[in-house]
Amino acid sequence: MRITADALVDEARGDRYHRQTLIAWWDQKRVARTRILVVGAGALGNEILKLLALIGSGYTLVFDPDRIERSNLSRSILFRQRDEGSTKADVAVRQMREINPDVHAEAIAENVLARAGLGVFLWADVVIGAVDNREARVFINSACARTGKVWVDGAIEGLSGIVRVFAPATGACYECTMSSIDRKLLAERRSCALLARDAVARGHVPTSAVTASIIGGMEVEEAIKVVHDQPTLVGQGLHLDGLYSDVSRVSYPRRPDCPGHEHLGPIVGLGLTSAAVTLDALLTRAEAALGAGAAIDLSRDVITALTCPACGASEPGRAVLGAVRESQAACPVCGTHRVVEITSSITRDGGLDLTQTLADLGLPPFDIVVARQGMDRQEAWLFDGDAPAVLGSLAGSYPDTEGSPR
Repeated sequence: MRITADALVDEARGDRYHRQTLIAWWDQKRVARTRILVVGAGALGNEILKLLALIGSGYTLVFDPDRIERSNLSRSILFRQRDEGSTKADVAVRQMREINPDVHAEAIAENVLARAGLGVFLWADVVIGAVDNREARVFINSACARTGKVWVDGAIEGLSGIVRVFAPATGACYECTMSSIDRKLLAERRSCALLARDAVARGHVPTSAVTASIIGGMEVEEAIKVVHDQPTLVGQGLHLDGLYSDVSRVSYPRRPDCPGHEHLGPIVGLGLTSAAVTLDALLTRAEAALGAGAAIDLSRDVITALTCPACGASEPGRAVLGAVRESQAACPVCGTHRVVEITSSITRDGGLDLTQTLADLGLPPFDIVVARQGMDRQEAWLFDGDAPAVLGSLAGSYPDTEGSPR
């Protein structure tokens, strides 16, 4: 049967993605394979997730611990009045699937700082940040640096906003842009014991649905260009002053003294879950690979114990630093503020119970640890046995990494 030119045109027009595939460099098959981690499902996150669904982005993982409030409805396209009280991430993912059944998305209604193993960053082709605080940005930046990923940051206030792209392993990073005032404000979010301060009365940042739509759209545009190897804002920011209809661009130099550029190098999948191997077994493996005295560096600080200096009562911490709030440090026996014991590494003489697992310490699944001998020799290990449980329906998008570097 002869296929006419008109028939081919009609077939193309019947394609859901026909208009965007007319862009010279657009590869819809690549878009359909793309893995995107989105942190935040508020006003910005709604716009980002809506657009990812519309363009047919293949695999999206969404982190957000918050629940929908009435005030979210004026600037969040994916939320309805009936959704009040539901978790933002779950509702947003449900709406993505309704917009486009081609997409595959999963929600994790947890705080990214405490419950995101570094494996989810390694899984992603690009990370999009839609968060409203420095602490989350610093964590995302560090995780992307370690795993060698590019991330897109967006922020809005009133009619203004900014979009920035960072490749922290190789160029300027978010921490390179922070001033001494930024670092002071970040420190103030923690108490003297480094615990998260309990919420205090403060005004909310003024935001507009229009600004969220513009900045969220620009974030997705940058992510699309990253995926297609097109020119992006890497190491730069685009600032929008909506009130005066002004757009300006700023470049960020890479600061050689910045702590946000740590790259782990090749990462080897162990084929294990974080709850299935003891700290002792991990140290034994590290010693076999790197020699006696090898240590294990964790992905983040963990609280190992909370001990009362007054009555002596003590309990295991079993939590990531930042997951325990200042008010929880009060001794349940006498009310005295307890001493918080913290570690970021595992050694034979570190005082830890080595029969515990990483999960027992409070670390998230699908995480990465680093076996280290001194400052010169190290191996990064991924607990990819956790991938199916963490990624859910997206697990099939993650390659088999057992024994092989990424």
